[in-house]
Parts: sequence; C-alpha cells; structure tokens
Amino acid sequence: MMEEVKLTVDAALTGRIDKVLGHHLKQFSRSQIQKWVTDGNVTVNGQPVKPKYKLAVGDQVVVSPEAPQKIDLEPENIPLDIVYEDDDVLVVNKPQGMVVHPAPGHPNHTLVNALLYHSPLSTINGEFRPGIVHRIDKDTSGLLMVAKNDMAHRSLAAQLKAKTNQREYVALVHGVIKQEAGTIDAPIGRSRKDRKKQAIVSDGRHAVTHFKVLKRYRHYTLVSCRLETGRTHQIRVHMKSIGHPLAGDPLYGPRKTLPGKGQYLHARELGFKHPRTGKQLLFTAPLPDYFQRMLDHLDRIDSN
Repeated sequence: MMEEVKLTVDAALTGRIDKVLGHHLKQFSRSQIQKWVTDGNVTVNGQPVKPKYKLAVGDQVVVSPEAPQKIDLEPENIPLDIVYEDDDVLVVNKPQGMVVHPAPGHPNHTLVNALLYHSPLSTINGEFRPGIVHRIDKDTSGLLMVAKNDMAHRSLAAQLKAKTNQREYVALVHGVIKQEAGTIDAPIGRSRKDRKKQAIVSDGRHAVTHFKVLKRYRHYTLVSCRLETGRTHQIRVHMKSIGHPLAGDPLYGPRKTLPGKGQYLHARELGFKHPRTGKQLLFTAPLPDYFQRMLDHLDRIDSN
C-alpha cells in the first residue's frame, strides 16, 4: 500500500490536479489517480475536489489511497483454448464470462489463474496481471496475446502503443446501420454520472474505432470493428454513441435486448509481430456457439 502523500503546491505544480499528481506519482496510471480523486481519496485544503480542479500556489494536497484488498494469486487447473504458443508468447481464445485478471470482487477463477498453472508469465505488469498485455471485458469472448517473459511483454506493449498490431471484433448491435462503413473518433473517459461506466468526454483519452457492416437484419446489424486504440469498453461506448448499442449489453444497452449472459462481442482477429523473430503473425477465432446460435435464430425470425 502506498503511504499518504502530502504536497504544498508551488508555481511548478499548478494546473489540473490529475495531471499534476500523474507527474508527481509516476508509478501510478492517470486513470488510477483520477479514481482516487473521484472517490474522495484526494483532498485540497481539506476538501474533496474533481479531477479537473486546477491547483493554485499554496494549496495543500493530501492523497490517501485506500488499502487494497488482499488477493492470493494461485495457479488453477482451468482448461484453456490456446490458439498458439511458443517460448515467448501465447494466444488464447477467452470464453465469455471469464475475468482476465484478479481484482476485488473477482479474486480467483480468472484467466491469469489458469495461465499461471499452464506456464511462466512476464512480470512487468505487476503481481496480479502477470503476462497480461491487453484485456477484454469479462463478457467479451475472443483472442488475447499473452507474454511469457519480460522481453516479449515489452515488445507486445510497444506494438500496442504504436498501433501496429491488428485487432478486429465482431459485434451485434441494435438497429439497422445504413452506411456500409464508418469511423468513430471520440475521446473516452469515466462517466461523470455513473462510475461503473465509461463515456465520451471532452477530456477523455483519444479513441478511434473503424466499423464495417457484415449483415443487416430487420432490427439488428452485425458489424466488424477494428480498433486503433484500446480504451476500456471502447466498442461498447462508441457504438452506443452513434445510436447502435451492443445487443445483450447490460451496462450500455437498452433494457429490451437479446437474451444471453452479456454483450454479443467477440475478438475474432489478432495480429502482431513476434517479439523474437519479427515475423508477422495473424490469428482468427470463430464465433463461439452462443453467438452463432443467436445469429441463426435471427436468420429465422428477423431476416430481411
């Protein structure tokens, strides 16, 4: 646990509080700092403030992070659908309903628990996210690349940052999209109305999604989505923003939606350069049974 931090603002520390603290506390992500501010774990002159609060000379800042919940990370013998594996990387097809890594509320039975039983993993991402270079949501299925050592992790993370890897998803959305393809370029950050949600906000992080129509039904559209960036809930937030939320999405979708255990979203394609050989690799994973069965059902009852 990080100890309480106290700062007195001088001329070099003025500006937005989340940015100032991000510069001062480099070991923590900006999103983590913003969460502390929003949760009231950061005070200025004894009062909680918002992430956009601008610090002035003389302000007294206190950062008091809460103690993290104790999690014992244990290897678990959980079956994995491994699409590719060598000494440096593996590609796994994650099922819907599996959390990627332990966190408060999900201390075990995660993909990381299963991976630890199977193989050594990189250590760069900290105690509870070994090997994890990028994530997909619990109820999103599909392909993830995993680093088995720190060399591979650095390479894969750099590719993500440089946007040179390929990530394509298949999504079933509400409504009929008229255009054949489009691009959504809108910044994403935590919703100011509901902390469980992300939203398009002016001061959010840059986010770009390219989509293409695969098939139209009478009330739904099947699309492919290619990510330039990988923000939390990006496809779910972006598609909702153009009036086409994902079917089955309990957080961003309408109440009257398709039955199931979550959003109809599958990470179908993943491509990257091998960290050691430099060879371009490309993997695909077919739609899981629950997703294909729903499309077959729509073919019968909702086809044009």
